[in-house]
Amino acid sequence: MVENNVLIIGGSGREHAIAWALAKSQAKLFAAMNNKNPGIMKLCEDVNIIPETDVHNIAKWAVAKKIDIAVVGLEDPLGAGITDELVEYGIPTVGPTKAASQIEMSKEFARDLLEKNNIEGKIEYKVFDKIKDAKDFIVNFDKEIVIKPIGLTGGKGVKILGEQLKTKKDAIDYATEIIQDKIGNYSKVLIEEKLDGEEFTLQCFVDGKHIVPMPAVQDHKRAYDGDIGPNTGGMGSYSQKDGLLPFLNRKEYNQGVRIIEHVVKAMKNEGREYKGILYGQFMLTAEGLKIIEFNARFGDPEAMNVIPLLKSDFLDICWDIVDGNLSANRIDFVKKATVCKYAVPQYYGTKQVKKDKIIYIDEKGIEKSGAIPFTAKLNDENGVIHTTSSRSIALVGISDEINDAEKIAENALQYIRGDIFSRHDIGKKDLILKRVQHMNEIRQKHPGNNTIIDKPIESFKENGIKSEKIIHMKKKSKYLNSKECKTNEHQCHDASKFILAGQ
Repeated sequence: MVENNVLIIGGSGREHAIAWALAKSQAKLFAAMNNKNPGIMKLCEDVNIIPETDVHNIAKWAVAKKIDIAVVGLEDPLGAGITDELVEYGIPTVGPTKAASQIEMSKEFARDLLEKNNIEGKIEYKVFDKIKDAKDFIVNFDKEIVIKPIGLTGGKGVKILGEQLKTKKDAIDYATEIIQDKIGNYSKVLIEEKLDGEEFTLQCFVDGKHIVPMPAVQDHKRAYDGDIGPNTGGMGSYSQKDGLLPFLNRKEYNQGVRIIEHVVKAMKNEGREYKGILYGQFMLTAEGLKIIEFNARFGDPEAMNVIPLLKSDFLDICWDIVDGNLSANRIDFVKKATVCKYAVPQYYGTKQVKKDKIIYIDEKGIEKSGAIPFTAKLNDENGVIHTTSSRSIALVGISDEINDAEKIAENALQYIRGDIFSRHDIGKKDLILKRVQHMNEIRQKHPGNNTIIDKPIESFKENGIKSEKIIHMKKKSKYLNSKECKTNEHQCHDASKFILAGQ
């Protein structure tokens, strides 16, 4: 096998996970990032500390380093056209073009794409560039609403009427602020109907024609235990060994895959062929699956749940993506549960966040705990590790069951010392039971939905949660008694089922 020079763009925990996987492929690694991530630096032959949106100089550096293939981890360089620039220099790149990355860069583009192509899972929405029009809509709309900037805000721009926004006046003020201050780089505001349900993430490898789905993951955006506090980029996440989630059944998972398949096809038909990782954030509601948003790359923290489960060579997958040659036969995941917990600076998620503080990472202690550490937005200054205003380090536990994976990740947190905090409830049975109860109550609201999840409840028994505590309607249904249901007891990522029509 010829050794490849591989460029990784980005310096967060997600990019450390990417580098970790590529290092197992015996690749020579190079990184372009705006911080001195200690974990990435240890794995690389050379690093370039540079603004990640300086696409021209990154491309020139890549040529000088004789890079064979590049992997873009984060969204900002994608929006700045890094893939187009690298490809122009003859460097194949895992990541969509500037045109294709609009699926994340503009929520208006994403919503319009779904509407134009009548893709299932779309919701009611309006986009406004005039304050008066937005105000009139908020005053007269009789449903609960969510207000979002059109562009990128690092997962922190979403505000919900009744939660962060207490009154309609608060909602009008926030919509006004978005338009006037160009929050998200657009003088526009997106107003959507509020959904009630459980969120989850489904990430897929995409080569323009084929998709291969990964295990489903649930992220936790709120800063503090109990799902309270400010929204963040994500405090941690978990996945289940069968690739589903405790509240998500196979039929619903497959619906998410089908939606992503239709999105990729719609992008291709628009001349925006999509190659890279496509992240779908979904809400499971009483009316079925609804689309919250798409990201044009791995999630952070969700990447750290799925990448360590890959049995397949990640570099081979990267080449298959750029060559348009993806096949589920070559992509395998270990059937294990994962829990990821972030340690973050004090007051992370607020303007009072404490940065440039020294933290201490006991690598031997973490190794002894069995967790996998992924360093994030840290700076290594001659061996002294400093925090920034963003997340510091993620710890991932892997085991057969969620509760065991949670214990591994939780135990490893003691080996990080400094002015930091974490959420301790992620992956714990009480919080997961709350999610399942919430979803089962919602399912009962829909007249046509007689089925409360069955298979995932079995996994709760394995996790020490008594199923009799769960609202459980085991009525007969075509799906529950079908051969398909019985044959789908095990995780199956069969990309041949998701080849786009006409290809």
